Amino acid sequence: MERRTGTVSRGIRCPIIREGDDIASIVVNSVIEASEAEGFALRDRDVVAVTESVVARAQGNYASVDAIAEDVKNKLGGGSVGVIFPILSRNRFAICLRGIAKGAKKIILMLNYPSDEVGNALVSLDQLDEAGVNPYSDVLSEEKYRELFGENLHPFTGIDYVKYYGDLIRSCGAEAEIILANDPRVILRYTDCVLNCDIHTRARTKRILRDAGAKCVVGLDEILNKSVNGSGYNERYGLLGSNKSTEDTVKLFPQDCFDLVEKIQAMFMERTSKHIEVMVYGDGAFKDPVGKIWELADPVVSPAYTKGLEGTPNELKLKYLADNDFADLKGEELKKAIETAIKEKGSDLVGNMASQGTTPRRLTDLIGSLCDLTSGSGDKGTPVILVQGYFDNMTD
Repeated sequence: MERRTGTVSRGIRCPIIREGDDIASIVVNSVIEASEAEGFALRDRDVVAVTESVVARAQGNYASVDAIAEDVKNKLGGGSVGVIFPILSRNRFAICLRGIAKGAKKIILMLNYPSDEVGNALVSLDQLDEAGVNPYSDVLSEEKYRELFGENLHPFTGIDYVKYYGDLIRSCGAEAEIILANDPRVILRYTDCVLNCDIHTRARTKRILRDAGAKCVVGLDEILNKSVNGSGYNERYGLLGSNKSTEDTVKLFPQDCFDLVEKIQAMFMERTSKHIEVMVYGDGAFKDPVGKIWELADPVVSPAYTKGLEGTPNELKLKYLADNDFADLKGEELKKAIETAIKEKGSDLVGNMASQGTTPRRLTDLIGSLCDLTSGSGDKGTPVILVQGYFDNMTD
């Protein structure tokens, strides 16, 4: 009988994963048990995705606020430190800021405006227009910001992040000065030791600051890129991708886990004789059209994946074929013509008008975003996602 479904994404319930657990066995067992309990079969080129959170937890990749403080002090001198372009997040950055503040005498905190890198707004564009403020050139002190815009609470959390971050810095024993600006060179008016906390623009920010004569420039990706007194670390991303674990510890982005995804793939082949693609995923890469928040606060969507997930989709746009190449056909004749076009498509459709409108993003970003939406971030209890039929087309 002809298949009537395409891509299916399932959340797979797993045991609560703790440090030291054999996560590969847990993942494989959980997926196989779910398939037996729910009556679905595993197929070649299914994708099993594991959230980065449980991978890091199994690795025991945690660090304390004090470890952050020590690394900051060692790398930035422990005096006046410019902390620029952090995202506005209690879960993502506030715990890091505690450690940063404990490692310095004074923090000059420079925030992007009207919003941070991932879309959390301090002020609206309409408010800027009314006040005649140019965010590309104007530098606002905390006092000027309050004079022009008053209190601005985050629409989802209800937090005034300017006040929250300032109070947090002072509670850790450091002096705090807050400014709003978008040119990284502005911070050099206040200090020549800078910790840049932006995620996806970090390389450019470092280059601009170094070219402008900064004495010391360190990125958040260089804090805890090595162990401090036995702490966890991430050699490539440092504190980027970290989350609050407790009031005094962070869970870091998982360490190199390509060996893990290949091990899981091999275990599936041994247990099921199916070639399963495997990936570790974090934040999806999508933007909320209402809150204007871009979800991707991790440095990458997927820090590790099997080789079959490399590349981008190579797909034809069905509506283009129906409206153009086969506009005079309909019904079964149209279906057969499109199926033939799909079967005969080339291996590289770049520049082909029949592929326009398909999503030219990496497979890991697309599938990881699907997985992040499926698993959610709350109490679903499904840190493993099974995606089936993703590589199918209408001829399969």
